[in-house]
Amino acid sequence: MDLVIIILALGLLMLIAYRGFSVILFAPLCALLAVILTEPSYALPFFSNIFMEKMVGFIKNYFPVFLLGAVFGKLVEMSGIAESIAKTIINLVGRKRAILAIVLMCAILTYSGVSLFVVAFAVYPFAANLFREANIPKRLIPGTIALGALSFTMDAMPGTPQIQNVIPTSFFKTDIYAAPILGIIGSLFVLCLGLLYLERRRKKAQMAGEGYFGFNGAGEETAVAAETVNMSAAPSTNSASIGRQVLAFVPLILVGVANKFFTISIPKWYPEGFDFSKLGLETFGKVDLATVTGIWSVELALVLGILTALAYDWKRVTSGFQQGINASIGGALLAAMNTGSEYGFGGVIASLPGFVTVRDSISHTFTNPLINGAVTTNVLAGITGSASGGMGIALSAMGDKYIQAITQYNIPPEVMHRVVAMASGGMDSLPHNGAVITLLAVTGLTHKQAYGDIFAVTIFKTLACFFVILIYSLTGLV
Repeated sequence: MDLVIIILALGLLMLIAYRGFSVILFAPLCALLAVILTEPSYALPFFSNIFMEKMVGFIKNYFPVFLLGAVFGKLVEMSGIAESIAKTIINLVGRKRAILAIVLMCAILTYSGVSLFVVAFAVYPFAANLFREANIPKRLIPGTIALGALSFTMDAMPGTPQIQNVIPTSFFKTDIYAAPILGIIGSLFVLCLGLLYLERRRKKAQMAGEGYFGFNGAGEETAVAAETVNMSAAPSTNSASIGRQVLAFVPLILVGVANKFFTISIPKWYPEGFDFSKLGLETFGKVDLATVTGIWSVELALVLGILTALAYDWKRVTSGFQQGINASIGGALLAAMNTGSEYGFGGVIASLPGFVTVRDSISHTFTNPLINGAVTTNVLAGITGSASGGMGIALSAMGDKYIQAITQYNIPPEVMHRVVAMASGGMDSLPHNGAVITLLAVTGLTHKQAYGDIFAVTIFKTLACFFVILIYSLTGLV
């Protein structure tokens, strides 16, 4: 019965998320339902001392990353950096390679710290323009954006400041560059398979006579985002324009370089951590640098990125600054609260008697901690429809067990970090995933029209995680 209660709570949360209701409200309700069905008198104590503690702890650690990432992404869009990068990429790869151009643009923006949701809005006008000119079916746009924004640069590429790559740092005391070789191998696996798949879909549509608007060659645009964007057909020869295009990459590159710099420098600045008792503030304890270096590095790097994005085109940014910043802050609050609520839900579920049965069942089925972590995280991310939420549940429930297991099996924590991060970005993109719903809304398409290609990318991401485990097991590469 205890196991049935957990399955019921998880299933109910998944159904509610699929229906489009906010998990901020329904995650605690589903968690409390499970507690009440187990033992009604536990409900209030579990809510106060488990759910809220877990939720608040997550927000305390990661909200600045959500906030700064959202602000940086909005400024990249408002300043014209995204538009400039799009033109540069199109000039380099050519308009005929529309799929590759859009994948590269999405990858550059997400790897630089721009929010996945912001990327969908920023890139879609360029994708619509290129796909229309090349007469590629519009229904392939969501899969193309998903490959560039929701796959390898989200969790596999070493150094990506996306939250899915930051969360494991505090559990395994690693940094966001963990297991760089395995991360690059996994990224190439997803990128190559994804491009081959999308090109095959394009050619098949071309042979069937299907164009941008379908088989009849006409249709209407119903997308949420703007459909057109002004792009020069040829590279500009003006030295000032070329200089601006080069400068557009500076904020993005700076985030990556600064991230690495701070990762190395922060431990040197605080070689013995930071003890508040030396200041007479004993109640604030001592800061463990190993658990916060990865988070602090991302935050400081994003601050520098924000400043350089502002400097890129100050007049253009300030014209709509208040509206843009308020919108980005609202988005950051919503994303952080959603994930924090799911994290609190995971903490409650992990404390119920039935979870011991689930944990032991997975442990006995998959004794290898890497496979165990991949399967557990992948399943929970799929159920919750959230990579960070599923990872939060898995690490909240099993983090200590994984640390013990990798010590026993002599597995570097960096490898566990990369595997769990990549696993979170596998089945998370099921139909009820918030990013998927947003992406389809932005492009004006339905699940029936375009979700199949997004699901294919999801399969490639899931396979990549286990491919990386195989590579490590055979070669020992990190």
